[in-house]
Amino acid sequence: MVIVDAVLETYDADGFTAWPIAQPSNDRLLALSGLLSPAEVGTAMAVIFSYNGIPVTHATNLTGAHLEQHLAEAEGLIAPGGLRFRDNTTGVTIAPGCCFGLENWRDWWDVIGGQEPWLGHDPTPHITHLGNVIQLRQHDGDSSSIEITRGELASLLATARQHLTDFLNLARQWATATTPALADGLISALDQYLLITMTE
Repeated sequence: MVIVDAVLETYDADGFTAWPIAQPSNDRLLALSGLLSPAEVGTAMAVIFSYNGIPVTHATNLTGAHLEQHLAEAEGLIAPGGLRFRDNTTGVTIAPGCCFGLENWRDWWDVIGGQEPWLGHDPTPHITHLGNVIQLRQHDGDSSSIEITRGELASLLATARQHLTDFLNLARQWATATTPALADGLISALDQYLLITMTE
């Protein structure tokens, strides 16, 4: 059985002290969902703030102006990570490539249409179309692969979107309690720039 996770790389949370965060996992990937603890949501938000260069020393110091200034200058939010595919039967995992952020997760829909979009590098996810079957490899030339049909990929992407939507709901609760002055703007920006609830 193949499963998908929308994951964040957590390296940018190292040394973060503005609010409580969770201990990182060994692979430094945090799977976003509606099952995260408050500390894990704090880790995700720490990554978002640090990776986007939004300065924060303490949660109570943050105002909507901090976020508005960043969005005006950077024209968006980005997040290190992406989609991770795992075959529970074979143990094969396809991790997101570097420089292909979570904000690009919807590019996977192009794969269903027969395209082979750039999915990052080092590792470099590689796609091969074999009729209705899509073969995923972590690197071109790897012997290990995950094979799914186009219909299965569509279902997996719908699952990823649901995970992100559930995370967004948790993030709203977290922001209301932790950064109330910018909660509405922060959640709106996450939804907009990570392309979570938008319809095609």
